[in-house]
Amino acid sequence: MRVPLSWLGEYVDLEPGTTPEDVHAALVSVGLEEEEIHRFDISGPVVVGEVVEFVDEPQSNGKTIRWCQVRVAPGDETAADGGPAVHGIVCGAHNFFAGDKVVVTLPGAVLPGPFPIAARKTYGHVSDGMIASARELGLGDEHEGILRLATLGLDPAVGTDAIALLGLDDAAVEVNVTPDRGYAFSIRGIAREYSHATGATFRDPALAVAPIVTASEFPVTVDDEAPIRGRVGASVFVTRVVRGVDATRPSPAWLIARLKLAGIRSVSLVVDVTNYVMLELGQPIHGYDLDTLTGGIIVRRAQPGETLTTLDNVPRVLDPEDLLIADDSGPIGLAGVMGGAATEIGDSTTSLLVEAANFDPVSIARTARRHKLPSEASRRFERGVDPAVAVVAAARVVQLLIELAGGEADDLGSLHDATPDVDPIDLPSGFISGLIGLEYTDEEVRSSLAEIGASLAETASGLAVTPPSWRPDLTDKWTLAEEVARIVGYDRIPSVLPVAPPGRGLTASQVLRRTVAQTLAATGHTEVLAYPFVPETANTLFGAAAGGTVPQVRIANPMDGEAPYLRTSLLPGLLDIAHRNRSRGLTDLAIFEVGLVFKPEAGSAFGSHLVPPAAVRPSAEVEAELNAGIPPQPLTLGVLLAGNQVRHQPGQLPVPAGWQDALTAVRQVALATGVEIRVAQGSHQALHPGRTAVLSVATAAGPRVVGYAGELLPTVARAADLPAVVAVAEIDLSAVLDAAGDPVVAQTIGTMPAATQDLSLVVADSIPARDVLQAVIDGSGGLLEHAELVDDYRGGGIEPGRKSLTFALRFRAPDRTLTAAEASDAKLAGVAAAAERYGASLRE
Repeated sequence: MRVPLSWLGEYVDLEPGTTPEDVHAALVSVGLEEEEIHRFDISGPVVVGEVVEFVDEPQSNGKTIRWCQVRVAPGDETAADGGPAVHGIVCGAHNFFAGDKVVVTLPGAVLPGPFPIAARKTYGHVSDGMIASARELGLGDEHEGILRLATLGLDPAVGTDAIALLGLDDAAVEVNVTPDRGYAFSIRGIAREYSHATGATFRDPALAVAPIVTASEFPVTVDDEAPIRGRVGASVFVTRVVRGVDATRPSPAWLIARLKLAGIRSVSLVVDVTNYVMLELGQPIHGYDLDTLTGGIIVRRAQPGETLTTLDNVPRVLDPEDLLIADDSGPIGLAGVMGGAATEIGDSTTSLLVEAANFDPVSIARTARRHKLPSEASRRFERGVDPAVAVVAAARVVQLLIELAGGEADDLGSLHDATPDVDPIDLPSGFISGLIGLEYTDEEVRSSLAEIGASLAETASGLAVTPPSWRPDLTDKWTLAEEVARIVGYDRIPSVLPVAPPGRGLTASQVLRRTVAQTLAATGHTEVLAYPFVPETANTLFGAAAGGTVPQVRIANPMDGEAPYLRTSLLPGLLDIAHRNRSRGLTDLAIFEVGLVFKPEAGSAFGSHLVPPAAVRPSAEVEAELNAGIPPQPLTLGVLLAGNQVRHQPGQLPVPAGWQDALTAVRQVALATGVEIRVAQGSHQALHPGRTAVLSVATAAGPRVVGYAGELLPTVARAADLPAVVAVAEIDLSAVLDAAGDPVVAQTIGTMPAATQDLSLVVADSIPARDVLQAVIDGSGGLLEHAELVDDYRGGGIEPGRKSLTFALRFRAPDRTLTAAEASDAKLAGVAAAAERYGASLRE
């Protein structure tokens, strides 16, 4: 919401010298969020000039310019720039005549842009200034000709300061209006908030307008006997009629300037008046050309198949939930969103029907989103509009149309008011102090609630508080407590850091989760956060094992229709993030995400349609049904590496990322959690054959697969616009954390000498090297300290279909120096175990 200071000052006292920054600070103190400060960014000298004479001069380029003599100071007085009273100015526009009053920017002025003005030679003349258009002054988009002040109904004296004349010296503060503070979407509401913050006197503009008394009833029918979801579409509907309107009259300069600062462009006088009242009082207004209406007004829901062409000339197919304004000919407007083209006000309009209504926020919000048609009106109705201000707003529009457009109020009109009574809220004595943790006196509570417009009545337990009509957000004693704390001042509430009770803190799984993230970050990986919504194909590709399928959860109202499913894998999001970073020049990537994935079990129906009442705590049975509608969400780790892991530098060639780096990340997770993650060759439909590892952990029920690592298929990488080699890993971190036992304990560093031996075994080439290594480890006993694969040989000297695996073994005893015989015996025991399990034999 943008608030021009001159407008704000009409309804609340501003101290002399008050700056936009001061107003922002005051509004922030009562809970509003400051945004920007808006100015016209124009400086003088900018004055009113009179065109004395001009000469049309055709140019060789086909253009005709005017060499103008413009009086910028009365008589022979010195002009504002110190020059003569008459300036010679070159102008390319042709929409003015001798004797016209125009806006002249003299040398030294600066227009929005910034665009400094100086005397310069052009078209064979020295142009001593510029005659300005509305767009050059920042007043609008009109740039086809210069601004003639007569079109604004102005006839000021020559030499008058045009900046003050046109309201260009004003400024506006912008605040963010949260969904629960709809009343602040108006100058009236902001002025009231400024009064709360500073104690300045507030003058309610709604009290300055006398409601119009109508003698004749304009036919209006509110037909919403079957309201959607129990909510009536229109609780208030007011109409007033104005005749004899001259719709061609120009909007006054002050009105255009205020609308411009408020972020709304000037359209026409009648439209500008309705927008002005909407900004002033917060009540959206719509005007109809009365002569185009057929019969009376009907407020109803749309019928299946009905269509409406709105003011933006877009034909729209209506939904049965849409609330319409109709006449005997059919729909003429989307209630609270946008009017119809058939009853649009034009230059020929002389009789207007003014509508001010109060529509259901939910209905308006759904319609605006359904038709992708947000408007200033819908934004206000969605947040809640004061139902008591509709009558006043309609009268204010009539008042301005009489004053500015020459209209005459007709005694024809109507009022439908079905606003429900507001029940008082019971506020027990001492409740606010107990909730906020600060002692508030009874007088502070009463004065704060009275200041926001609430009605108070004494009760045996405390107060009965009836919120004002413009505060639908005040629904219970807790919201009243928040208002008292806000009005008295948030600065009264002390900042106290709570002391954590003993014996609490992070759980073991939380510690391990953080350890995993910190370990990867410390080893050069960057943590990212991706959206959890993906296309169906992404889940199919990454969420299932080779050739398998995966159940998916579809969102009922997705933000993006192309990604309506909850993710079953983190990898699609990592691919999107990698693509975005590479498009911005970041080609060497090592990223990871720790997040939830959604893995419903096959055949299960997730997403209960049961919606319990908001004001009643659900029963145990309802809670169980709701919980059953939530799919399992295991905590998952995803890692992606692309580009170079070691960059090119003097003496060092670049080292590209590959599957080895993905496995290194897996080993880092294993070290961080203290869980042995076993790596074996495997397959996955999205990963490269032969460069895919299946990851598993040991459980009481046997090995459990917890993820995959390897390189993406080149086709998958190219489809994501990534290089051909992209290494990835994905681990079910919940399963890894479940397998974690006692906290990791550092092993004692051995002081006895180690005995090292190599072992070469020949096995069938279909047997994973990891399985053979595990057999050697299991058979070698407790003296084996470390074992690793150092060579995988297939070729001369080895039978076809077999391979030679060489392992480096390190033996150590904690209390003595091992003999060669002891180390050899342990090694041979490992050979025996490998031979028994996999038919391994020593390589000769």
